Amino acid sequence: MTESIDDLRKFLDESPSPFHAARTAADRLVAAGFVEVADTGDWSELPVDGYVLRDGGLIAWRTPDRVEADLPFRLAGAHTDSPCLRIKPRPDGSSAGWKQLNVEVYGGILNNSWLDRDLGIAGRLTMLDGSHVLVDVGRPIARVPQLAVHLDRGVNDCLKLDPQQHLRPVWGIGQGSVGEFADWIAGEAGCDVPAFWELCLYDVQPAAVLAADASLLASGRLDNLLSCWAAVDALIASQPVDATAMIVLNDHEEVGSSSTTGAGGPLLERVLERHVLARGGSRNDLLRSLATSSCVSADNAHAVHPNYTDRHDSEHHPIVNAGPAIKINSNQRYATSSATAAMFRRACETAGVAHQVFVSRNNMPCGSTIGPITATRLGIDTVDVGVPQLSMHSARELCGTADPPALAAALRATFA
Repeated sequence: MTESIDDLRKFLDESPSPFHAARTAADRLVAAGFVEVADTGDWSELPVDGYVLRDGGLIAWRTPDRVEADLPFRLAGAHTDSPCLRIKPRPDGSSAGWKQLNVEVYGGILNNSWLDRDLGIAGRLTMLDGSHVLVDVGRPIARVPQLAVHLDRGVNDCLKLDPQQHLRPVWGIGQGSVGEFADWIAGEAGCDVPAFWELCLYDVQPAAVLAADASLLASGRLDNLLSCWAAVDALIASQPVDATAMIVLNDHEEVGSSSTTGAGGPLLERVLERHVLARGGSRNDLLRSLATSSCVSADNAHAVHPNYTDRHDSEHHPIVNAGPAIKINSNQRYATSSATAAMFRRACETAGVAHQVFVSRNNMPCGSTIGPITATRLGIDTVDVGVPQLSMHSARELCGTADPPALAAALRATFA
């Protein structure tokens, strides 16, 4: 388990943006012998072990010896993006002698968790000719300073942060000038001044094991890079026999999944269709394949909080280090059915790992994830599962150290 958690920590630290997460996953696949396939290329002959990388999304597969046109797919899905602060196109600002960055809130962040943290900058720069450069400034560059308690005596009773006014980081002193940030980030990346960018601020503190018994893992972006790591690990270790093992790492889940690389987009559907066509199949074969395929949508779950136990149903509250949770919602916020829940339970039992069940309180609506979107687009039987964690959508989150390897083992069993 220690080796697995060290590997997960490395994955987390190497993936400060969705673009880096997809690249990190691709690098691991290449090291395991997988071959990249361009989505603009001819797919008449596909590698047995292959992947498609597009922006912050990735789809990879391992094909068994059987190659019938209507061969089923066994999918594991996760997402590469996490809530954060992102740099606006015109970032340069200043106030009262401080240089500041104009930022946009991405996803449903916990505002206060971004206060007083040492922030680095990572993401993608786009040149005027359309080329891209990945950049990761992994040292403290910016900080969102909190107002001193002496100047806000009621802060401990009620902290209210206006995202526009109170979440602007400082990154120097003096009078900021237009173009200063663009010149600086170009220098850091060793490239020309970019035309545009997609850049995330992130806490530079590395992922760390904590607790006296080393039972907990703290890191940024556990939601949902933990599941991405587990999916990649499971695919590399898989030995499929009767179905194509496939992972899909979508971007933009935290903002609704409606994008070219999101679960609501056409990327996965097109990859599946091109697989069937490459085997000499027809549209009818594709539909037959989808009818017998399945998907495990892996996205972290809310562990019961020791200080807020009333926020969970007492019979359905996930506990850390008790195995991945099967997420169920009768109103279809999760795609799990009784049949797919049983499917994942069988996988856990085959892998020899524990599992648990999460159902939210009736007076506390749950969130959603890529599972219902994937199921709706493709008609594939889907189960939503996830490792329990605390501090979801914080700049730094917390989970157990036993659960990530358990999830990877369960996903390996689904690929068998």
